[in-house]
Amino acid sequence: TSARWRDAHKVGGSDPSVKGSIVDQPPASWGLAARGSTVEAGVPEFYFGLSSKQSVWADNVPRLYAQALACQWDPSTAIDWNPSFKLQSEIEAAVVQVMTYLIENETAALLVPAKFLAQIHPHFREVMQLLAVQMADEARHIEVFTRRATLFGKELGLSTVSGQASLQTLFEESDFTLASFLLSVLGEGTFLNLLWFLHANAPDPITRQIARLTALDEARHVAFGMGHVLFQISVDPAIRERISAAIYRRYDVLSSYSGLNEEVFDSLVLIAAGDWNPDAIANGFAKVQKLNAEMNAGRIGRLLRLGFSPKDADILASLHTRNFM
Repeated sequence: TSARWRDAHKVGGSDPSVKGSIVDQPPASWGLAARGSTVEAGVPEFYFGLSSKQSVWADNVPRLYAQALACQWDPSTAIDWNPSFKLQSEIEAAVVQVMTYLIENETAALLVPAKFLAQIHPHFREVMQLLAVQMADEARHIEVFTRRATLFGKELGLSTVSGQASLQTLFEESDFTLASFLLSVLGEGTFLNLLWFLHANAPDPITRQIARLTALDEARHVAFGMGHVLFQISVDPAIRERISAAIYRRYDVLSSYSGLNEEVFDSLVLIAAGDWNPDAIANGFAKVQKLNAEMNAGRIGRLLRLGFSPKDADILASLHTRNFM
C-alpha cells in the first residue's frame, strides 16, 4: 500500500486564504481531485479550457460565494403573490412587456456563465461554485418574472430582433474575461439601475418585491465581474486594451440595430407615469431619461474603478448597447 502512494502528490490546500493553497496553473493530472487532497500517481488527465488562476480568479470569490448561499430566497415564500390590486389594463400590459423583456435578458445571463462553467478547472472550486449559484439566481429570476407576467392570465409581450441581436453578442463571446466584463460589469451593472427604477416606480407590491430581491442578487453578479476584471488587470494591465476593443467590436456589430425597442421604452414611461394623463406621461418620460443618465454614470464609474481615464470611460460607456444588457 505504501508503495502505491510513493509518487502521490498533494494538490494545493483547501483554505483559499492560506498562501500557496491555490496554484497559478494546476496540471491536467489533478483531474477532479478536491483541492488539498493527495492524488495517486497515474490518474487520468482532464482537459479544462480555463485552467489558470489568471483566467478565472477574483479575490472576492470566497466572500461572494458565502454571501450568495446566505442570501438565497424561495420565490414561493419571499414574495406575497396575493394579487390584492387591479391595475389599469394599459399599465398591466406595460408590466407584462417589461417582464417579458427581463425574462429574455435573464435567460442570456444564465446561459453565458453556463457555457463557461464546465471549462473551469475544479482547483478553482470557489469560482465554479459561485457561477453555479449565479445560474440558480438567474433561473429564479426567470421564474418570478414569468410568474408576474402571467399573474392575471395574460400572454407574454414582444421580443425584438434588436434585443436578441444584442444578447447574441454576449452569448457568442468566447473569452471568459470579456464575457464577464460585457455581461456583468456593463450589462448587469446597467440592469441594477433598471431593477431599482422598477422598485421605486412599480405600480404594484408584487413587482416592487420582485425588483428588490432580484437587484440584490444582481449586485453580487456585478461584484464578481468587477473583482475578476480587477484581478486580471492587476496581473496584466493590457487587459484594458482588449476590453476597449471588445466594446468597439460589439458596438460595430449592433450599429445597424435600433437598441431598446419602443415597446419596452414606452412601457417604462407608462409604469413611471402611473397614468395616461399628459402631465403623468411627461413625468414618466423624465424619469426614464433620468434612468438612462444614471445607467451611463454607473458604467462610467465602474470603468474608472478599472483604471480607465475619464475620457476613455466616458466614450466607452456611451458605446454600450441601448438594449441595456
